[in-house]
Amino acid sequence: MNKNTCFHCGLDSTSSKITFDDKPFCCNGCKTVYEIFSTNDLTCYYDLQESPGTTPKEIEGKYNFLENKKIVEQLLEFNDDEIQIINLYIPNVHCSSCIWILENLNKLNASISSSIVNFGKKTVRVTYNTKTFTLKSLVTLLSSIGYEPYISLDDYSIGKKQIDRSLIYKLGVAGFAFGNVMFLSFPEYFQVSGFWIEQYAPVFRWLMFAFSLPVVFYSAQDYFISAYKGLRSKILNIDVPIVLGVLVLFLRSSFEITFNIGTGFFDSLTGLIFFLLLGKFFQQKTYSFLSFERDYKSYFPIGITKINADKKEESVQVYDIKKGDKLLIRNEELIPVDCILIKGKARIDYSFVTGESKTVSKQSGDKLFAGGKQLNGTIEVDVLKSVEQSYLTQLWSNDVFKTNKELAFTNITNSISKRFTIIILTIAIIATSYWLIYDSSKALNVFTSVLIIACPCAIALSAPFTFGNILRILGKKKFYLKNASVIEQLAKINTIIFDKTGTITANKETSINYEGIKLSLKEESLLKSTLRGSNHPLSRSLYNLLSEHNIVSLDAFEEHLGEGIEAQHKEEHIKVGSASFVGYTNDTATLNTTVHVSSNKQYKGKFTFYNAYRKGLSQLFNALKKEYDLVILSGDNSGEKENLTKLLPTKTKLLFNQKPEDKLEYIKYHQSEGAHVLMIGDGLNDAGALAQSNVGIAISENVNVFSPACDAILDASKFNQLFNYIKVSKSAIKIIKWSFLLSFIYNIIGLYFAVTGQLAPVVAAILMPLSSISIVVFTTITTNVLGRNLK
Repeated sequence: MNKNTCFHCGLDSTSSKITFDDKPFCCNGCKTVYEIFSTNDLTCYYDLQESPGTTPKEIEGKYNFLENKKIVEQLLEFNDDEIQIINLYIPNVHCSSCIWILENLNKLNASISSSIVNFGKKTVRVTYNTKTFTLKSLVTLLSSIGYEPYISLDDYSIGKKQIDRSLIYKLGVAGFAFGNVMFLSFPEYFQVSGFWIEQYAPVFRWLMFAFSLPVVFYSAQDYFISAYKGLRSKILNIDVPIVLGVLVLFLRSSFEITFNIGTGFFDSLTGLIFFLLLGKFFQQKTYSFLSFERDYKSYFPIGITKINADKKEESVQVYDIKKGDKLLIRNEELIPVDCILIKGKARIDYSFVTGESKTVSKQSGDKLFAGGKQLNGTIEVDVLKSVEQSYLTQLWSNDVFKTNKELAFTNITNSISKRFTIIILTIAIIATSYWLIYDSSKALNVFTSVLIIACPCAIALSAPFTFGNILRILGKKKFYLKNASVIEQLAKINTIIFDKTGTITANKETSINYEGIKLSLKEESLLKSTLRGSNHPLSRSLYNLLSEHNIVSLDAFEEHLGEGIEAQHKEEHIKVGSASFVGYTNDTATLNTTVHVSSNKQYKGKFTFYNAYRKGLSQLFNALKKEYDLVILSGDNSGEKENLTKLLPTKTKLLFNQKPEDKLEYIKYHQSEGAHVLMIGDGLNDAGALAQSNVGIAISENVNVFSPACDAILDASKFNQLFNYIKVSKSAIKIIKWSFLLSFIYNIIGLYFAVTGQLAPVVAAILMPLSSISIVVFTTITTNVLGRNLK
């Protein structure tokens, strides 16, 4: 970099005369950014790219509208007394160094606790402390380092994306130049002699050179930038061999026309870049058209309890919630929408949103935000705005809750691509060396053809297209996966563990009988109000059985997972749960599940549940036993053991009286022995076990037990299809392997013709996107056939 070039952005700094640390800057903005980086030991930013930021614009006063609380409220994703979260669209995000600086904003300002980049959507999700930092400060900071957010004030929405037309412009330039170079090459093709050779050959050749310049230095610049940054980071990416081919073609062609020894390969050069960009454009359009992610989110199955005008409760899906609806939020339930607390005592855990385990107490009239988890009995809320499905899915996939569960299949793809690049470079060098000895006229064509024909783009496409389509298909069949890596994990499992109550039993068909001292109306009312606050399957069944009573607002409520519930209203105290939990010591063994009740420390009696098992349970277990170890882990007593022994295959392990921590330790032990565990539970008592397992599936019966602990949600009506869903996951891996094989076969055939000098570079450039298209077609058709075979 010379003394007249801005150290930060690379523009001319002659007129500014601004220096700092003996480095020139074009404006105070660039100087300020460098000072920030230097102070915070972030100057390695400049090692990642030559001009990382764009020229800072004049931003003083530009964002004064962000001091308006009403506007800020509309823009924020989350807001409480201390923490705000916002998702900003950043059009300038384009490479790994952009991601690096945006995910290190906390080093630029200590008030920023985290920033997570979604590179595909060009968004950054920032969490910051409101006491020392504001949204205006954040946007100003981003703008000052060259990453100005795009904020639309038309409808107070963020991320109303401007169409990126740069690829279209580059494709247009390459196509225009390619057509003209081909036209100028016609006399050479037809070997015209005489007047052409004597007078106009040099002119036409230099015109072809002129047309090639914008193609190489503008249309192909993304390939050069990507290859350069990859090499700086010691990564051999896909673009390295492409850039080598382009450079060899351009330099050799320039050498030939300079010394008048030939016409060069400008037709192959411009054609190569044109067809590469055409293939890239097609891939982007195809991926956008298939729109896997949006389809998958639209099926997200969280339910919630709505209180109608006549005070009756009904379960509805969250995307049916409208502004003004009244909702009932039970203990351990997630708040799906922004709302106002109108009844009950709220103690909210926002760790799902912020990543910080800190509860907040709220009073009637306070605003509650989507993503909070109620931890203190039931509350009633008034909805402020309808749910955003994408927000809930984002919450489910929040990076805060990422574990080391996933070893995504795309990592295998990347490792193959890297090895592939090394192998292809070796083949290209050996083949070129051979032709330099035996026929030097073919050496250049061989080198470039090998590099182009063997580009592993088709390999890189197979996994995302296959997994994306499988996510969409399974979503339509009411099996909702958290992300694509769950598919690979499902294909690896060898042990399946089931909870009993609410998982293999159907709550709606369960019959209940009461034995003991008759409960008074006051005690029944308190019991119903207590059960109303719990999402446990037994609580829900018992709540639905009890007669209608006036619901009372509880003074205290606490749910002890795996044991029971206790609550208090005025002087009345009640306990519901296991015999030991309520203090009953004379419990005798029973063949059925029981729930005991005590009121004011006096034992009242027990409810006996006569379980009804889910339809198709026996057939499902018989299908699974051929390939998997099957286990029932239940928190209930062993009363159902005899019935389950008759119903399930002989090798099924049955373990009873298991507390939540016992289930977790059981899974952890078997994983240490080499087991890949699938856990299926109700999502509440089993949260720890679901998180510990390789894949955790929560059974859903339109009850909001959403939790980041689970990797998938299965609609209860599709329980008997579990084996088929696992088979689809295994088939998806086979499809990817087949697409890898097809890509390798294509590359081997193409390499044969390229190495033997029978393939021109421009033909290779046409074949490369065609191979990618063929992989997309193959994976889409095969996964759709899989989907049609599902019931």
